[in-house]
Amino acid sequence: MNVTELARKLKVTSNELLDKLPELGFDIGKRAIKVDDRLALKIMDAWKTNERRIYERSRLTQIRGAGQTEAEAQSLQQAEIKIPALITVREYAAKLNLPISRVLATLMKNGVLASMNERIDFDTAMIIGEELGFKVIEDKEGEQGQQELAAQQKLKEILERKSGACKERPPVIVVMGHVDHGKTKILDAIRKTDVVSGESGGITQHIGAYQVHKNGRIITFIDTPGHEAFTAMRSRGARVADIAILVVAADDGVQPQTKEAIKIIQDAKIPYVVAINKIDKPEADIEKAKQGLSALGLLPEDWGGDVVCVPVSAKAGTGIQELLDTILLVADINKENIMADCERPAIGTIIESHVDKGEGPVATLLLQAGILGLGENLCVGEDFYGKVRALKDYQAEAVSVALPGMPVKILGLKLAPEVGSIMEVCSDIKNFNRDLKQKQIHQQKDFSLKIIHSEEQTDKLKFINLIIKADVLGSLEAIIESLAKLETPEVKIKIIGQGLGIITEADIQRAETSQAQIIGFHVKPATTVANLARDKKVEIKYYEVIYHLIEAIQDKIKKLALKEEGKKLLGQAEVIKIFRSEPSSMIIGAKIIAGDIRLTDTVVIIRKGEPISSGKVTRLECFKKQVEHVAEGGECGISYEGKPVVQSGDVLEFYEDK
Repeated sequence: MNVTELARKLKVTSNELLDKLPELGFDIGKRAIKVDDRLALKIMDAWKTNERRIYERSRLTQIRGAGQTEAEAQSLQQAEIKIPALITVREYAAKLNLPISRVLATLMKNGVLASMNERIDFDTAMIIGEELGFKVIEDKEGEQGQQELAAQQKLKEILERKSGACKERPPVIVVMGHVDHGKTKILDAIRKTDVVSGESGGITQHIGAYQVHKNGRIITFIDTPGHEAFTAMRSRGARVADIAILVVAADDGVQPQTKEAIKIIQDAKIPYVVAINKIDKPEADIEKAKQGLSALGLLPEDWGGDVVCVPVSAKAGTGIQELLDTILLVADINKENIMADCERPAIGTIIESHVDKGEGPVATLLLQAGILGLGENLCVGEDFYGKVRALKDYQAEAVSVALPGMPVKILGLKLAPEVGSIMEVCSDIKNFNRDLKQKQIHQQKDFSLKIIHSEEQTDKLKFINLIIKADVLGSLEAIIESLAKLETPEVKIKIIGQGLGIITEADIQRAETSQAQIIGFHVKPATTVANLARDKKVEIKYYEVIYHLIEAIQDKIKKLALKEEGKKLLGQAEVIKIFRSEPSSMIIGAKIIAGDIRLTDTVVIIRKGEPISSGKVTRLECFKKQVEHVAEGGECGISYEGKPVVQSGDVLEFYEDK
């Protein structure tokens, strides 16, 4: 294994790895390029076991290097960190002066699955801080966290209040599951409207909310995006729902995001129904899907457990009526929890928020108590957000009032509120903050990911500078979160600017100054702005599907990483035939079209001129005999190890260390 690959797996730089290995008893030399695979496994185990000790020793060394004694360094190490009652993981990592990835890993190790933009409470932050070697105390003076916590607590108390004014409301259903398991298809089958064709590439891009009628009753559905990037949005969806539908494909079974969805549902403590989808496919195996659920502690009802599983085919419409009947049955069983006070001022949770070119700031509110009407004043925390100028239901039809359990689009706001925030009607607005200028500036203000953790690393890093503009806040958040996960020790992503709405001349000027690429997600510039971009030679890329955006940035990172690692191109081979394909390896027939190929740990797959994946070659064969290299014009069989994505017509590029 290459040292650079080992360092990447340990999320450190190659130099840092080589510097620290002697402390663990592995002295492989400062100029080592490769390490035996068995030794690499031992190093990874030792590194993970001693990671905290290594980090703390390094931290103390840096402090002592600044002139402190070891005792002073130890004292400084235990310095108190003040945080509010609620804080995002990103802000928390910044306060600790630690990489976000390290904080996320520690949270995950302690059973907390959170994205970098999700908020954690003080108790969680304190436990994580102690494990990372910090003393965390609560900042009693921090008003923002207290306000947010107070708002959530207020909503919780309102929803739990049982009084004579409480009446039954439509149950709110959240649909969750692994990507491509058919969540939106199921909703499409339920609503009998073609939502899928309106979504780019078959992936739900935003949170949507819809209502349907069944047996004279109304059911509200929240459709949460299934892509890995939307963890935070899915979590928010579960918090406002009464019942969850966990979608599991019969031909694919339990997958990573299935497990994540189960955890979110269980943490939210809401009842759920499992919809086993795609039962019409020839390879469907319902029993295998149930077996996967049982392995996670979800024992199906027909296996003696209490988990209701409904086999469905969204494509054929099979089982959809049974699924709706089951949802209503579960709602009846939990009837006491699906009530709302209609006599109090309206209050609810923002489930979607964006700036529309024609309508200005708009938000989708899931009303949870009270009745919302036109002309009412709306506030979030202590901030006045404007009057209700218009209300639209899920079908974009104008309505005069919104009832509990109903998703409604609000027009007339001064700015777009944060997704997940609690919005309520405020009758007396004298004591509320009506000057939102600073918040409006903050909403448009550019910010950068914190990607440099020490000044010593700066000269060794390669950067991809980006300006990102999106149509909605949820997508913007998801893109930034996804890009942070793509970073490598050698290549970092620097977000020069971000914002909602169309690409402007200011974006072009900023891109020119910072040598950044502009990314437009569901947004494009005006003709004059596009012409300015051409004149300034500023590159703009437009995307409709988040997958394509992420793949494009991954390609850039691979190219920069190869250049940083000092790789030399040996030759190229065109794939003629695929002889065998396994989960992590393939046997390929290829013709050498340039150079001279040989066994190597770095092979890049090129399709239509763009790199899509990489792996290594473990064996070359000509006329059923193993060979060490093949020259240009020759043909050979190749044993390839890596993600099995190679197709006929692809070009394989062979690299070796310089």
